[in-house]
Order: sequence, then C-alpha cells, then structure tokens
Amino acid sequence: MSRKTPIFDHIFEILRAQEDSSADSALSHLNFGVSEALVLDVLSYGSKDVLSCLKFFDWAGRQPGFHHTRATFNAIFRIISQAKLMNLMVDFLENYTKQRYVHKVMYYNILVIGYAVAGKSEIALQLFGRMRFQGVDLDSFAYHVLMNSLVEEGYFDVVETVAKEIRIRGFQNEVTHSIMMKNLCLQNELERGEEYLRGLVEDNGARLSGIPVATFVATLCKNNKFDKAALLIEEFTKMGSVSMEHAYGVWIRDLVKAGKLDRALEFLKDKQAVEDYVPDVFRYNMLISRLVRENRLDEIYDLFAEMKEKEILPDVVTMNAVLCFLCKAGMVDIAMDLYNSRVEFGLSVNCMAYNYLINTLLGDVSVDEAYNLLRNSMEEGYFPGERTFSIIADALCREGKLDKMKELVVFMLDQNIMPSNFTYDKFISALCKASRVEEGYLLHDMLNRINKSSRASTYLHLISGFSRSSRGDIAARLLIEMQESGFRPSRRLVREVISSLCKMDNPEKQFYGLLEMLLARNQLPTSRSYNLLIDGAGHAGKPELAMLAYEMMKSGGLLPDLKSDIILLQSYLKSKKTAHAMELFGDSSTRWKKRKLWHTMVMEDMKTNKITPSVECYEELIKLYCDLEQYDKAVDILNDMTQIGRPVSSFIGNLFLLHALRTRKLYDAWVSSSEKENLTSASLVLGHLIGVFSGCVEGNYDDEDMEELIQQSFRMDIYTNNMLLRRLSLKGMDFACNFFHRLQKKGYEPNRWTYDIIVHGLAKDGRKSEAKKWMERMFSKGFHLTEVTQRMI
Repeated sequence: MSRKTPIFDHIFEILRAQEDSSADSALSHLNFGVSEALVLDVLSYGSKDVLSCLKFFDWAGRQPGFHHTRATFNAIFRIISQAKLMNLMVDFLENYTKQRYVHKVMYYNILVIGYAVAGKSEIALQLFGRMRFQGVDLDSFAYHVLMNSLVEEGYFDVVETVAKEIRIRGFQNEVTHSIMMKNLCLQNELERGEEYLRGLVEDNGARLSGIPVATFVATLCKNNKFDKAALLIEEFTKMGSVSMEHAYGVWIRDLVKAGKLDRALEFLKDKQAVEDYVPDVFRYNMLISRLVRENRLDEIYDLFAEMKEKEILPDVVTMNAVLCFLCKAGMVDIAMDLYNSRVEFGLSVNCMAYNYLINTLLGDVSVDEAYNLLRNSMEEGYFPGERTFSIIADALCREGKLDKMKELVVFMLDQNIMPSNFTYDKFISALCKASRVEEGYLLHDMLNRINKSSRASTYLHLISGFSRSSRGDIAARLLIEMQESGFRPSRRLVREVISSLCKMDNPEKQFYGLLEMLLARNQLPTSRSYNLLIDGAGHAGKPELAMLAYEMMKSGGLLPDLKSDIILLQSYLKSKKTAHAMELFGDSSTRWKKRKLWHTMVMEDMKTNKITPSVECYEELIKLYCDLEQYDKAVDILNDMTQIGRPVSSFIGNLFLLHALRTRKLYDAWVSSSEKENLTSASLVLGHLIGVFSGCVEGNYDDEDMEELIQQSFRMDIYTNNMLLRRLSLKGMDFACNFFHRLQKKGYEPNRWTYDIIVHGLAKDGRKSEAKKWMERMFSKGFHLTEVTQRMI
C-alpha cells in the first residue's frame, strides 16, 4: 500500500478539487487499469471522505470493461453506513438503476442489500418479493443482510419466514444461528433461546461458534439472571463442542458493569488456570478501570504485569487513567514507577497524565523531578497546558533555578513553542531579582523583536534592576519604552531612574538626555509628566535639574500648574537651599494666591524655628500629599501632628478614609511607616481604620462596629457617614440601606452624596427598580445625580 499512497493521494486531490466532468477527465489521464482490487484499495484508503469515495465509485463503474462486484458494492455500503449517512444511502440506491454500470445479474441483490443496510427493510422486502415473482433469488450474503436488518428493525414475524428460506436453500451457517439468537433475545424469549442453543449443539455435533452463547449470556445478565448465566456457561464449557471465548468475555464485562468485580476476577483466574484463557484488551481495561475506582493498586499492577507477560498491550486511555488516579491519591512514587515502566508496556502518556504527574511532583517531591518530566513530555511531542507550564516556571523562578528555566525556554523556542507573556515576564523578573538584569534585558529585547510585548511589572523589575546597578542610561531607555507600550510609570519608578542617572558621570547631560528622548517621542503632552521629572530630580537632591525640567516645560508651551510650583519649591527646601526657595516662593505666591503654597513654605519655616503649626496647616499639607499620592509623607505629617498633641480632625480622618476607599497604597504607606518609626496611638488607630476601609484588614465589621472604630479616632460628621455608607455598599447594598435608615432615626439629614451612593450601588448590583425608587426620593429633596451615577443608570 505504501507504494500506492502517492497515486491515491493524487486521486483524492482530483476528486476534492474539481467538478465532476473535470475530475472524470483528470482521472482518465492517470492511465491506470480499473479492477476490483484497485477500487477496493482506493475506497479503503479514503474511507473517511464519503463524497469523494462516491464520486470515484461512480467514475469506476463507467469505465469500459469494468463492472462493479458485490465486494465493491459492499465496500461503498460500509463507508456510507459507518458515516451514518442513511439518507445518502437511499439517494445512492435511487440513482443506482440510472447508471450504465448496473450489472443486471446483481441488480436485485445490490438493491436489497443497500436498502437493508440503510434501515429500509420494508423496501428491501418489496424488492425481495418482486425478484421472487420474476424467478430471481438472493445469494447467501444478501439473505443474511436482509434477515439481520429485519431483526434490528423489529420485523420479528417475517424473520422466521426468511430463516426458513435460508434453510431450504442450504445457506444456513453460523451467521444464521447468531442472527436467530439475537432475534429471540430481542424479544426476551429466554426459554426459546435456551432451547434453540441446545438444539444447535445436538444438531451440529462439530465445534460451534460461541457468538450465539455469548448473545444469550448477555441477555440473561441484562435480566439480572447472573446465577442462571453462570450455570449455562459451565454447562456449555463442559460440553467441549462450543467455542466459549466470546461468552467468557461477555460474562466478565457484565459482571464488572454490575459491580461484581471480585466474582469477575475469580472467574478470570479460574479460566486462566484451567483453560489458559486470555481475555482481550477491552476486558483487561474494564477490570483495571473498576480496580482504579476501588483503589485496589496491587491488583492493578498484577493485571498490568499479566498483560505484559501475555504480550497484550493496555491501551493509552487505561494507562493514563491509572496515572491520574495515583496522582490524585497522592501516590506519586507508584505513579512514577508506572510511568518509568511505560516503555516495557509499550505505552505512551497523554497530556492530561503529564499535567497530573508534573503538578503532583511540584506539590510533593521536587521541582527538579517535575522539570525533568516536563522535558521528557515535550521530547515525546506533548506540550502541557499553559497553566501547568506556568506553575513549573513559577516554581523554578521561586527556587532560584534560573539556569534550568533558561534551558527550558531555549528548548521551547527550538521546538517552535511560544510560552505566554506571563511566563516570560515571571522569568525576566526572577533574573532581575537575582541581579542578572542583563540576561533579563536580552530576553526582553528578543521578545520585542518577535512582537511579544512585556507587561508593566516586567518593565518595573528591569528598570529598578538597572537603576540599582547604576545603569541609569538603560533604565531611562526602558522608561521611555514602557510609556510607548501604554504603561504609566509610577512616581517612585521615575525617582529611581533619575537618582541612578544623577549618580553617573555628567548627571546634567544624562538628565537632559532623558528629557530629549521624552520630547522626541512626544511623551510629554501634559504637565503631569514634567511634574514627575521635577519631583524625581528634587528627590535625587538636584534642584537645579528640577528647574531645568520646569523651564523646558514652559518653553514647550505648557504652563506649570500649582503642583509644579509646589514640587519645585519642595526640591529646593529638601536641599536646604532656602534662599532659592524664598525667591521661588515670592514669584509663585504672586501667581497662586493659594493656602497650599503658603502652608508648604510656612510649615517648613515653622518647623525649622520650632513653632507649632496649626491644625489647619496640617490639614492642607496632608491633603496636598494625598492629592499627589505621596502617602508616606502624609502619614509622616499625621504622626508629627499627633506627637505634639494635636487631635485628628474630622477633615483629616475623612480625607484618609476617602483615599483608603480609592487605593491600598495609603495603607501600604502606613505599614511602611510603622516599621520605620514608632507611631502614636492615634496614628495606630487611624491606620487600622484605613486598613479596614481599603480591604487590607479583614474582619466581620458591621455598621456599629465601624462607627465605634471611627469614633475612637475622630469625631464623625455627615461626610464621615457617607464614607462609611460607601464602605458598607461594597459589602452589600442591604447593609448600606439598613445603615441609611439608622442614620435617619439618629437625626442625620441625608445630603446629595448620601442618596447618590445608594442609587449608584443599587444600579451597579442590577437592582434597577429599587434604584429608581431611591432616585425619586432623591429628586423630591431637590438633589440630582452625579455624572458617574448618571452614566451607570
């Protein structure tokens, strides 16, 4: 067949690609002789492509000197019926008589067989009657096909008539007996079935096929007559004139299906010992599958060994099911023993089993063994799922086995397998943490060349790594690239890059280069980007560079805002350049008649001269730092305020709760400050409250508990109640609504924000009808919705 494969491929290419007339011409030009053997080979080769097989069958039948035979018809009928295209079979038969290749001798035989196979027994019977009227008869094969179709379609009253015709013509054989037994069993006529079996043994004398016995045994088991079936099997076994392999297989199968596993195993061992009986692979697989479900590991392994000894290969499904079970049961040592013996059994392991093994090894044994197994699986052509690969990559990175991770990545690329961005990012981050930032950068650069972009966290690790390595120039390039990729760098990250640049030779040139790169890529459309650079330069102790960015901002056509002036002013104050700071303050204060600017300057001056600032001064400064998301400084100012005995005002408390609802960064800053210095009790209480509001501190707090916590820190007002209402709405709108009603009972008058929080939460939960009722109450009070809630509604 291997030599024929190219020509067969060409035949099916023609049949699939061309119209009927063109295909006829192209096939004829191949100049091969059409014969029964050739037609059978072609149909067998392309049996999955039913339509192409039909086209070839039709073409072959029209070739001079060739007539389709019963074998070729049977072949095309088998192809159509296996594809369960019975309507197509009927269409084929209806067109059959119109074709020139109709062989009159086989005319009725073919039609009867075709309609019988297509499940159209009535038509087949009509044709049978017509041909008998014309004095034409069916052959043995056609009789049996017709008889079998009658049994399967339930025409039991006609079966006996056809069987009688078969006996009269001397066509009766083992097929006849098997069909007749199926006929009796489908009618559940067990007594007649047993009588028929005994009659066969008496009449035949010679060795009888075991299929009728197996069919009867299966029917007994179906009717829960297992004891009767066992006696029958033993009786016919002792006769010695019946082939019992089929009956044994059915008996084992039905015992297992009925949950009688021990009885099936006992029967198997008995027949193996006495008759050297060898079941087929399917019976072994049934036994193994049930043993797996009952955790009987020793017997599973014994069956595998027995199959090996008898050279019966267990199939892949059973092997992998056992492996997965062992992994689930935590028996990884036994699973690995079975895996290592797969070559002896001639088995392969599928992707699911590899995933189970790898995950189990990672959890119970070692990363190295899991890694080796992963390499084996990939060398055998299996690629574990993305989740499994991510887990092993995470384990290798976590344990610092970066060389193995590198080998794995190289191997995958050699196999044209592309891991996910997440896996690459994790590897690059691990390299950076291990001070192998150059290797991480090379991998990042390679990914860019194949259009796989890194994640924001990867940029962060690379930039921080190069900044710590005093390679601010590379860190600056990556910062630009990060922005081009659509990520916004944090204030802290920009500070790291600028601090690293300032430690290099000629820091002014390095800083100016960063500015030029940003301008060249048009990455400074707003004052925020300039503010980041001004802040970074000030944090690095280079106020003159902060001024450079400030002046370039103005020359670029952007007017510095109040934040720009305050950050620049802070840059000079941090460097103790008071004279420059005063000059800047004088210039800025004429343009910005804002308390924030004054408090920035006055507070620094007051602290220098050991004068206690007012609560209002602290409030403005804390608000400024919170607006700038410089939460570490806001917490430091709070602690400074409470150390000198100032209480936490409602304004400051509400401000912190508002930012806690927006971000977890405030709580992170509070934790960081508590690790560096001793916080006052007031700061500690407020810090715990911030943790609860931000969701960082877990606990089952109801509204009364929350109120008690707040009152321990500062005096509550309507704004505080609104903050608490927002927090409760995150827990569930029923909690929020209950709190709203409790507020009213306590005498609080809800304002616009109180109603808006309720409406927004209900709409977000999909409770639109309730939200509408609350809106009506809100509007009746003269309040209107915020823009955010309006968009949601």
